[in-house]
Amino acid sequence: MTMVLPVVHNLPQIKTCKPTPINTFTGIPVVDLSDHTHASKNTIVNACKEFGFFKVINHGISMNFLTKLEQEIVNFFKLPQQEKDKWGSPNPFGYGNKNIGLNGDVGWLEYLLFSTNPQLLSLNSKSIIPGGIQESLWILVNEYVTAVRNMACEVLEMIADELHLEARDKLSKLIRDEKSDSCFRLNNYPPCPDQLQETGNGRSVIGFGEHTDPQIMSVLRSNEVSGFQICLKDGAWVSIPPDPTSFFLNVGDSLQVMTNGRFKSVKHRVLAADNLKSRVSMIYFGGPPLSEKITPLSSIMEEGEESLYKEYTWSDYKNSAYKTKLSDNRLENFLK
Repeated sequence: MTMVLPVVHNLPQIKTCKPTPINTFTGIPVVDLSDHTHASKNTIVNACKEFGFFKVINHGISMNFLTKLEQEIVNFFKLPQQEKDKWGSPNPFGYGNKNIGLNGDVGWLEYLLFSTNPQLLSLNSKSIIPGGIQESLWILVNEYVTAVRNMACEVLEMIADELHLEARDKLSKLIRDEKSDSCFRLNNYPPCPDQLQETGNGRSVIGFGEHTDPQIMSVLRSNEVSGFQICLKDGAWVSIPPDPTSFFLNVGDSLQVMTNGRFKSVKHRVLAADNLKSRVSMIYFGGPPLSEKITPLSSIMEEGEESLYKEYTWSDYKNSAYKTKLSDNRLENFLK
């Protein structure tokens, strides 16, 4: 049984797009995380420059664990609407349905958004978690976040090696910091009802609109249902084949700034599921502490090279981003 969003209203607000001419894109770099050779590190850095996106295999996280977590997530989204609503409207954390952010963006999805600090699992959390799955879901999410945070840090340290940064943990320490402003998101994209597909008039319905992630690095995993797309340098949108056994990592705006534009914060979106099964995804967003100053790293700047961006704190960026729509270029306000 698949979950369907309970209320279908304001259909014209749900955006559509032209179908992507390329069904799947097979050119995404693949990184074997068990291989820490120069070649592997070079693959990561080149992927960050060309796509801002790559796939990770041999990551050491068991499929049994991932399958168990995914089932708990599916069980949550199958709960009666009044139970899910007990999580409260996202401000910014909590349960959301169709509305994304505060500036009118909508999509064909529902989601849960958590802060990963303070510690996810707490005694107080039980009072706001509905249904019989509460403790098992909470424990698994906490374990998952720890695992993917470690994965992101490992990748960032491989990047630091390849860029010859002065300290191997120059990037990773920002998301290991106990004040790291990171978050974790669970998304559910149900199959579209007939009336919404008709509204699309042969176009693809947008589940989550085009955007870049503002943090340093994001770690994505989804089930076997397709829908995720990235935008290439030439502006073409391409579909990424799903792979539940692997993870996809993407560069965020902060890392683009810290490399002075060498790495590209990848623009991406999700199209709503058009089959009989929901698309379920989970994303960890590794962010720096609120007081952290974001500026190009001096150790990678060439002689005479000028910064493309004004120095700002992560808090400055967030305050600015909250005033924008999803598709806006949020870094534009920080360009010199």
